[in-house]
Amino acid sequence: MSRIGNQPIEIPSGVTVSITDEGVCVKGPKGEQTVHLPSQIVVSQEGGVLTVKPHGNGDLGALHGLARATLANALIGVATGWSKTLELVGVGYRAAVTGNNLQLNVGYSHPVNITPPAGITLAVVEGKVVVFGVDRHLVGQIAANVRAVKPPEPYKGKGIKYSGEYIRKKAGKSAKAVGGSPPAGGGAAGK
Repeated sequence: MSRIGNQPIEIPSGVTVSITDEGVCVKGPKGEQTVHLPSQIVVSQEGGVLTVKPHGNGDLGALHGLARATLANALIGVATGWSKTLELVGVGYRAAVTGNNLQLNVGYSHPVNITPPAGITLAVVEGKVVVFGVDRHLVGQIAANVRAVKPPEPYKGKGIKYSGEYIRKKAGKSAKAVGGSPPAGGGAAGK
């Protein structure tokens, strides 16, 4: 049995849940989402609480916990939504939203355009890019795609990073600082 899977899920106010053979459909003020569950997992609703139980033989602990966490994330998503914030670090790095597309100017010779899938909203607030949606997995994936356009480099930290992400910086070349200068002449000795 899974410790996470055994915990009951409270349904937030304003969210309706319908359990079908294909999965669980949740609707709320931010949108709707359908969670497809494996056949070994059974979901039951009692009042304002959902319970997830394994059904079948074998070790279903990991699957049990995964199903419960996915269902809880869907309930939070349709009630309040999920968001990820990314910061642009670098001189002249800019982001703008044109229509639904995000346009990034991050040091390339051309601007990079990102078109979000349905259910994802991109916004630029105070120089930061905010990815918002009801599906936690999709929000994280789109944020990772935006970050992959120009990941932070380890010497100056320039690039696109998650808000609050720590970039471990490396020291630059230090051959001159250590002492020794390169040998004079540079050519073959003994001519």
